[in-house]
Amino acid sequence: MLREHEIEIRVRYPECDPMGFLHHSRVFIYFEMGRTELLRASGGNYRQWEDQGLYVVVVHAECRYYQPARYDDLLRLRTIVKRVTAYKIEHEYLLYRNGELLCRGNVTLAIVDRSGQVQPVPEEIRREFEASKPKVV
Repeated sequence: MLREHEIEIRVRYPECDPMGFLHHSRVFIYFEMGRTELLRASGGNYRQWEDQGLYVVVVHAECRYYQPARYDDLLRLRTIVKRVTAYKIEHEYLLYRNGELLCRGNVTLAIVDRSGQVQPVPEEIRREFEASKPKVV
């Protein structure tokens, strides 16, 4: 499992407010895009989990904004898996434009079944996360 992944995103016109700034709510959509692509780059996808009756839900989300993005800016989003516990997956997001940090976010996910009952994070995900930890020498 990858611990970190980056994607490029170009700010589209309908994602902006009337002043041409990226609307603050769209950043959370970008975060979801980053999570999805990190999982895909790790060889998985959410559809596989859903086929097994497992669904990913957001239980906490926050973002600290430093600088605005504007229409047509080319952004780079770094998604980092910070922690995986028995019942949670925590991600950090760093959104940049030309190396300048625009915002930093954190999202905590939980896994639920079709009835909405919390389920443990699949053992293979926890094992892969542990195996990908940098070795301390």
